[in-house]
Amino acid sequence: MQKLANKAAIITGASNPKGIGSAIARRLAGAGANLLLVAEGPEDQLQAVAAECRTLGGGACRVEAALYDLEQSSAAEAMVEAALKHFGRVDILVNNAAVRARKRFDEFTRKDFRQTVAVNLETPFFASQAVVPAMRRQGGGRIIHIASQMGLVAADQRTLYGMTKAALIHLARAMAYELAADGILVNAISPGPIDTGTTNPETARKLLGYLRSGRRGTPEEIADVALFLATAAPEFLIGQNIVVDGGYTLH
Repeated sequence: MQKLANKAAIITGASNPKGIGSAIARRLAGAGANLLLVAEGPEDQLQAVAAECRTLGGGACRVEAALYDLEQSSAAEAMVEAALKHFGRVDILVNNAAVRARKRFDEFTRKDFRQTVAVNLETPFFASQAVVPAMRRQGGGRIIHIASQMGLVAADQRTLYGMTKAALIHLARAMAYELAADGILVNAISPGPIDTGTTNPETARKLLGYLRSGRRGTPEEIADVALFLATAAPEFLIGQNIVVDGGYTLH
C-alpha cells in the first residue's frame, strides 16, 4: 500500500548501502514517499541508493539525492530548503547521520568534539527547526531522531558519541512537548548493535555477549520501526525513545 503517496521525506546519512539510512529510504520509497536522500558521500553510493529507491517506488515517487557537509552550520537549513523546492512540502524528517569517533576520554580533541556535536546534534536540531514552519502550514508532520543505545549506557571510547545521542533523546522529548499541539509528532529510535558492514569481527564477537537475541540486529529492523513512526504510529505516541537493541540495555 502506498501509505505515503504524495508525502515527502528527508533522510540524512543515506549513502551506506548496508546502513540504517538506506534501509529507511527503501521502506519509505516502498510506501510511496518522495525522498531527498542526504549524505556527505560517497556520491556514487548515494546515487545507487537513490536509484534503488526509485525502482522500489515503482515510478510513483520522486527521489533526489544531494551531498552536504553536515559539519557546516548552514547545511541543515539548505537541505530543508532543497526538499521544499523539489517537493513543495516536507512531511517526514529522519535525522540519521552520525559520526562515531572512538578514543579514550582524555584523548578527544576540541576538533573531535566540534565535529561530533555538529553532525550528531547540531544538524538534527537545526534541520528540525527548519522544517517546523512547513509542517505547521501542512497541518503536521513526523520527525524521527535516530539515537543509540549508547545514549542510555556508558562504554569505553564512546564518550562523545554517547553524550550526543543522550542529548538527541532529550531533544526528541523537548521538541515533542512543544510541537505536538501543532500536529508535529517527534520520537526517537535507539538502535543497539546493528550489522551495517562497518564493525570489525573482533568487536562484533564481543558484542554478542551483551545481546539476549544472540545476534546483531539488521538495518531493516530499524527501518520497520521508522516506517511505523512515519505512517501508523498513533497520535498518542509522543516524545518516546524506542529502544531496538536485542536486549543490550537490559543488564
